[in-house]
Amino acid sequence: MALFDDLLGHLQQNVATPPGGASHADLLNGITQMLGSQGGVGGLAGLTRLFNQAGLAHILQSWIGSGQNLPISAQQLQQVLGPGTLQALAAKLGIAPDALGQQLAHTLPAVVDKLTPDGQIPSQDPLAGLGGGLGEAMGMLKKLL
Repeated sequence: MALFDDLLGHLQQNVATPPGGASHADLLNGITQMLGSQGGVGGLAGLTRLFNQAGLAHILQSWIGSGQNLPISAQQLQQVLGPGTLQALAAKLGIAPDALGQQLAHTLPAVVDKLTPDGQIPSQDPLAGLGGGLGEAMGMLKKLL
């Protein structure tokens, strides 16, 4: 859970939650499930493949690299991830797909940047194996709070 806690702290300090958006914890949980290797896009390597296929590899590379992160629009994210992925995640979070797209456009670059501190995808993908277990842990945590 240290990775999740580290990412959550980074988001809370650096990314504003828009009105009507998902909480940082809920959004991060959704992102890790979406990106995770279990039922997701296949971790950072899978995300790289999707960005390459959409012709937007330069945007993702800016998030991975050590320089300034290039922005991405909600429409570009939909192009990369597909409308079904965003709709499913929005339904899970209980927010409108358009609101989720906007929130992901601000949050996903920060998450990818934080997961690649050395300017490259680590050989051991930090998202490998995340997904169901993290969702269960977050559900238990919410019950306790």
